[in-house]
Amino acid sequence: MLQDFRGHRLFFAEMNRLLGLLVVAVSLCLQCQVNAGSRLSMGVIEEAVAAAIANVDSLYEYSRRESLDRVRRNAANPSEILRLLKQPVGLSRSAVRAADYMENAVTLIKRSLPRRQKRSINATDLISEEDLKVIATLTGCAQQQRVPSCAPTPNLDRYRTASGVCNNRNNPRWGSSNTPLARWLPSEYEDGISTPKGWTSDQRVNGHFLPLVREVSNNILAANGDLINDPLYTHMVTIFGQWTDHDLSFTPHSPSIRSFNEGVDCQKTCARTEPCFPIEIPKNDSRPGPRTDECFPFFRSAPACGSGNTGYLFGDRNRRQQMNTLTAYIDASQVYGSDDTKARFLRDLSTDKGLLRVNTQFTDNGNELLPFSTASVNPCATRARITNVSNAQEVPCFVAGDDRTNENIGLAAIHTLMMREHNRLARALAKLNPHWDGERLYQEARKIMGGFFQVLTFRDYLLHIVGPDFIARQLSTYPGYNENIDPSISNVFATAAYRFAHLMIQPIMFRLNEQYQEHPNYPSPVLHRNFFAPWRVVFEGGLDPIVRGLVGRQAKLNTQDRMMNEELRDRLFKFSARLALDLAALNMQRSRDHGLPGYNKWRQFCGLSQPQNERELAQVLNNTILARKLLDLYGTPSNIDVWLGGVAEPFVNGGRVGPLFACLIATQFQKVREGDRLWWENDGVFTEDQKASLRETSLARIICDNTDINEVPIKPFQYRPRGSGYTRCEDIPEFDLSPWRDGGNTPRGPQGPPGPPGPRGPPGPPGNSVNVAFSVRLGNNNPNAGTPIVFSDVIYNGQNSYDTKTGFFTCQEPGVYEFEFHGTIYENAASVDMLRNGKLILHSFTTRQSGFFTTSGSIYIRLERGDKVWLVANHGGNGLTRDSLFSGHLLFTE
Repeated sequence: MLQDFRGHRLFFAEMNRLLGLLVVAVSLCLQCQVNAGSRLSMGVIEEAVAAAIANVDSLYEYSRRESLDRVRRNAANPSEILRLLKQPVGLSRSAVRAADYMENAVTLIKRSLPRRQKRSINATDLISEEDLKVIATLTGCAQQQRVPSCAPTPNLDRYRTASGVCNNRNNPRWGSSNTPLARWLPSEYEDGISTPKGWTSDQRVNGHFLPLVREVSNNILAANGDLINDPLYTHMVTIFGQWTDHDLSFTPHSPSIRSFNEGVDCQKTCARTEPCFPIEIPKNDSRPGPRTDECFPFFRSAPACGSGNTGYLFGDRNRRQQMNTLTAYIDASQVYGSDDTKARFLRDLSTDKGLLRVNTQFTDNGNELLPFSTASVNPCATRARITNVSNAQEVPCFVAGDDRTNENIGLAAIHTLMMREHNRLARALAKLNPHWDGERLYQEARKIMGGFFQVLTFRDYLLHIVGPDFIARQLSTYPGYNENIDPSISNVFATAAYRFAHLMIQPIMFRLNEQYQEHPNYPSPVLHRNFFAPWRVVFEGGLDPIVRGLVGRQAKLNTQDRMMNEELRDRLFKFSARLALDLAALNMQRSRDHGLPGYNKWRQFCGLSQPQNERELAQVLNNTILARKLLDLYGTPSNIDVWLGGVAEPFVNGGRVGPLFACLIATQFQKVREGDRLWWENDGVFTEDQKASLRETSLARIICDNTDINEVPIKPFQYRPRGSGYTRCEDIPEFDLSPWRDGGNTPRGPQGPPGPPGPRGPPGPPGNSVNVAFSVRLGNNNPNAGTPIVFSDVIYNGQNSYDTKTGFFTCQEPGVYEFEFHGTIYENAASVDMLRNGKLILHSFTTRQSGFFTTSGSIYIRLERGDKVWLVANHGGNGLTRDSLFSGHLLFTE
């Protein structure tokens, strides 16, 4: 075997030598055939393209074989595991390959042409646009930008395409997979075209040198002291953020581990040569152990076709763009895939039942598991290394719609949960409509799943991240589809803003038993020991302990002196004693790789102040010490990497990000919703009855339906101790599929008043020692807008805490409370706000139905003695009907 490996290396060394001679020969030939100032001959272009294709193909093949070789020998280091994780596959790989063909061909031609007296700043100074178009055609880049025809695609008004193409009829590629990330601000590359900021260490930016990203990580991001748990939110908030990110964006690395021009292996050098952009380790680095490495390997994101030196295809010939291989829509593509080939691969086509493939070797106590990968090598063979049991049984990686499924067991658990939910829906739909074929069952279940996640994201999730002010301003009542809005994911969102949750990750992945205590048989592993570990799901208790850990334990709270846990900062993808990675450093290096503008440019984009000195930065951060440390490193606030500046800001009211990231995240989701023709609330996408069912979507119910868990927090994102018990699954309403029965759709009117109480149930477990709870009904129609809504009909009112004359709830017992409201509104543009002491804490989730609006809200909030809480109807909200309800109760004291 070793002899075979050596033979491969000798073969590729000889191949690279021959290719080098070919490139030299082509260059000499070009110099003979090109007359400066005239167009290139077709022969010149064809020879350059042929040499570029041979060079790229050789490097790709070498990289693939070398990487697989290292995985087979368990010799892959953490940076190689990360690179494998970020590899483009399928159609995405073809798109990246075409971009590399074109970039190499242009570079080859440019270097061989006679020098001009004036230094050129881009390829089109030397190569005409017409010649670039020819090169684009020969390399396949032009095909990547060809506008598809939507006419032949069936059911475009009913179902999404897997790739998202033709969602917008006028701009079919908007929001589709394998298109460039959007730029909300112009990029800022070192050379104005493609070279990352910080590539040249002695080049100043805004008059200052950029600090090493690892040095910034050591000085700013390190957690000094014990981590702090989030008092309000569960670890599910953290992992759900990762889950939604994997629905929206994936930016692949270059497939080559060697530089295109010099043939240097990026794993073995600290030189900066495309695509190698290594992270230098400071001499006084804090990492324990012997210092034998001078850098972390880092691979640049692959360029999109027609960007940078070949950028005429996007109308911006001077700037490199990066690619998003996923759709920009909330469409559950992490379940189904983002192209037709992947989608078909994940389907169980052995029957006509519309199901997704499942594991044929193992089950989870009879429940389905994700199918295994059939790849020839297994990067998930980590069990022996992690457990130090040399003969431990290994399993392949799981396969799902997104290729990052195995990144951690929490993420793998959600992937498995949602595969099960699709299959549950498909089977239930088949019972409702026995005449439906497998294609109809698959598409209808997929469509419902997309609706689920649109509701869960906008109703239950985003409020906790961006806070009620940004919800009210940008993400309130659905305004309808706007064909002029491009929903494409922005570079700053994918590369910086939506990486906020990295600072909410706990250093362990909790696994809990039926009583939501530490599992006695399967203890909670530290984070770096559950990367690429599907065997923990297969052999160590399955999904249930992991899901309980997500909903029954708290997220980490991001504080300015305890930002990132050391499992991510010093032990990312560490399976052994080898050098691990630093996620904070990776995030900042990626921002520079993508040419993202600095902190102040983005604050200006969002209409925020742009601090110019320590005093102003300290005011923005509400922290003089942190401001001083940042300026000691960066010299000016304008140079602060946007990811770092964003996560360093104090939280907005009711959120878990600062004002910059709240703005960027809200703006992105606003575009995603309004630019989606198939958004669940858009007219004609679902029937009125189907929309009414979707509106009641429950993550808790999905957990109950697809695991053996029998009690769960009714609001899985909001933390409360189990105490006397969570909600029993039988008490959580099932999702109503009856509107999907053929011929069963009849118009549904507004919700009527509550019926009479049912029979008394069995005694519950002991509750709080203090009875602080109320439930009140409005009692009259059309309350005044802009003033506290007075609910006059009392259902119960413990300690008389709710005043039916003023509309105020007054806290008498400090603790964490739950408040809820539900109402029907007969006006336009209607919404309801909840305030505490005059400050907005919750903006209603309001959806339009046939002739009326439904408005609701739910929140956990910590109150002190004397705090007041009340509701206010906004413009149009005074159309509230008498049956609207408002309730609250003490959850727990601290």
